Amino acid sequence: MLPPITPTEPSVWRDPRAIALMIAASLTVMTAATISPALPGLEQQFPISETNAFLVRMLVPAPSLAVVLLAPFCGAMADRSGRRRMLLGGLILFILAGSAGLVLPTLPLILVSRLGLGVALAMIMTTQSALLGDYFSGRALQKVSSGQVSARNFGGLVFILLAGLLATLGPRLPFAIYALPLLILPFFWRVIVEPQRHVPAMGTAALPGTGTSQRRVILLACGQMAVTMLFFVIPTQLPFFLAARGYTSPAMTGAALGTLMLAGGVMALLYPRLRDRIGNSGNWAFGFGLMAAGFAVLVAIRAELAVYLGTAAIGAGYALAIPGFVVLSLAATPPDRRGRTGALLTGSVFLGQFLSPVLSSPALAHWGWHSSGLGLAVVLTTAAAIAGITAMVPPLRARG
Repeated sequence: MLPPITPTEPSVWRDPRAIALMIAASLTVMTAATISPALPGLEQQFPISETNAFLVRMLVPAPSLAVVLLAPFCGAMADRSGRRRMLLGGLILFILAGSAGLVLPTLPLILVSRLGLGVALAMIMTTQSALLGDYFSGRALQKVSSGQVSARNFGGLVFILLAGLLATLGPRLPFAIYALPLLILPFFWRVIVEPQRHVPAMGTAALPGTGTSQRRVILLACGQMAVTMLFFVIPTQLPFFLAARGYTSPAMTGAALGTLMLAGGVMALLYPRLRDRIGNSGNWAFGFGLMAAGFAVLVAIRAELAVYLGTAAIGAGYALAIPGFVVLSLAATPPDRRGRTGALLTGSVFLGQFLSPVLSSPALAHWGWHSSGLGLAVVLTTAAAIAGITAMVPPLRARG
């Protein structure tokens, strides 16, 4: 068994387990991004009806719903039965359920396959989060966690471009992208090892502070959900915002989302260095501040450059804020409960993604983009101020 990485080791990039967990994290983006460019062509393949139109639109959020519902069960199973088998089984199911859309003849069957894809993603994401805490600690944990955020951003950019290219050749071809993990399955089989089980001895008292730690993990997961919900206003609503501004070209939307992902991918890699200097509270203050500035620039300045500056700031701020939620949650969790913590973190992200359009659409319809965007900027500025005060107060900084 490979030894755990300690905080004193200079780099995690040579450890194959770190690479595997970063690849696993990128599958989150593949789930939704791959199918999006295919939706218009896929809709044309089936008879026009309200039912079929609804089913086509459900293809994107269906995996997220499955993840939210099943992640707690996957986390409990990972703690009881082990991580390795669930991760590898999830990868195999991901390949089969994801690529099934290539050949399935009806929309209901494709929707069922998308739900199966969500089950696979719940298995993968809960176990990879638990393994992140099992394999790494200290600064190594910070590096891998931020590397995962970077991998999601850069992977999302590649998957969207590839899916868009394949969708021009045929509406079913983007489903083939879900078979790509087949290439890395042997690598995962070799490098993912079951960590040593930590089973308390009979009659041993509960870990001190366990109740406090659990409450802290729940609060961190709620914070991650809230930040994710605010961030996903951009991926879900940006095309409509640009259309209202007179930018009707899909290329403009693609370029703006590409800017969002590139900025996030680069900023996530800077998280460990910034965390060493200003702590997680300082990182949150900086990240929330960038997101607030991005929303303000996006809605207040009517210029094409403002679209790119705003989306870049939002993507960079989100990428800087998210790793702290994961690092602190895993650090506060005993080894025998990391599967449950992984499930909570996974569920909070996907619930935030699902709730974002549900809540933002009526808000935008009622208040409009200008007022809503400035309102989001005010909320994020307030959060940045609170985090900044926490970073400057010595007793609070010691805990953050």
